Amino acid sequence: MSFIAMNRFRVAPGREEDFETIWKTRESRLKEMTGFREFRLLKGPEGEGYTLYSSHAIWDSRADFEAWTKSEQFRDAHRNAGRNRTEGVMIGRPEFEGFETVMHEV
Repeated sequence: MSFIAMNRFRVAPGREEDFETIWKTRESRLKEMTGFREFRLLKGPEGEGYTLYSSHAIWDSRADFEAWTKSEQFRDAHRNAGRNRTEGVMIGRPEFEGFETVMHEV
């Protein structure tokens, strides 16, 4: 069984490239963590006044994910996260969703 941690982001119109650059240039430190498998940043549809993005991190377990959220690596990776809202890149706060895998096909 695995755990998928997802965040949804509403990005201000015209700031999509800025948002993507922030993600591409940040030091995530995820690979240092036990149980980390994969990360993806997805660009979704345009909504009313924003473009939707979602991040997906796949972990071996919820416990591994929770250890990440309490780690020095997590604090380092999220050090400037609030600045994205204050600088007008994001609209509002990210919305977190976590899921336990109950079925997986390859």
